[in-house]
Amino acid sequence: MAIRIYKPTSPARRQTSVLVTDTGANKPLKKLILSGKNFAGRNNQGKITVRHQGGGYNKKIRIIDFKRDKFDIPAVVASLEYDPGRNAKIALLHYADGEKRYIIASDGLKVGEKLLSSSKLIEIKEGNHMPLEVIPPGMFVHSVELCPGKGAQIARGAGSNVYLMGIDNGKAQLKMPSGEVRLVSEKCLATIGTVSNSEFKNIRWGKAGRMRHRGIRPTVRGKVMNPVDHPHGGGEGHNPIGMKHPKTPWGKPALGVKTRKPNKKSQKLILKRRPSRKKSK
Repeated sequence: MAIRIYKPTSPARRQTSVLVTDTGANKPLKKLILSGKNFAGRNNQGKITVRHQGGGYNKKIRIIDFKRDKFDIPAVVASLEYDPGRNAKIALLHYADGEKRYIIASDGLKVGEKLLSSSKLIEIKEGNHMPLEVIPPGMFVHSVELCPGKGAQIARGAGSNVYLMGIDNGKAQLKMPSGEVRLVSEKCLATIGTVSNSEFKNIRWGKAGRMRHRGIRPTVRGKVMNPVDHPHGGGEGHNPIGMKHPKTPWGKPALGVKTRKPNKKSQKLILKRRPSRKKSK
């Protein structure tokens, strides 16, 4: 895949780039899609709980197999497809018993390749799925489970992976993309390799309209609001926020403040916290 930069035929085009994919024009499998509903960041009371969401193109949700629990049944990659619900590509697998499922595609996966999921050691190749206890230390994996049998929860975004540092006392040590080192059970399943579509992070969206198509609404800075609307608001002209620490619209500390609960049950499974973000001077 490659990034295509447009000729500057308009101010928006000058700043725009798109990702040229090789997925083709394959239509999704009808029995593996659902009609999604857009809640625009609102809860069951109709109140906005997540800001800057709403609108966008009407999406059809693909049903992804995160568990990959069809063990020792070979599958062939029938197609690589686009999924509007994620930034990674997905692969349609045709199993030997006739069943068809979608999975998150690994980087370098090609149509016609044979993949396998197993509870024991199998061939170490991109896209194969197996427990962490049989994967050699030093490998990069993705679509990792946090709890055995629950399904992949870690490293599912485009270009992401997790480094398997080693296994000790039934626990696998995983180095996350953030730098955090975490323990998970060695029985958890993982996929060899890196998630596909790593060039996604280099896209220049160019204009606000492309973000609206994605369902992302405008983000207004607090410092340009009035004092009644935001703690950063008020003042004459182009002023800084005027306080020692940045705050959220509701007055809580923001930008780099740790929000994880110290008494969380999984706290003991984190060997090393991710590096804190330093304020740029």
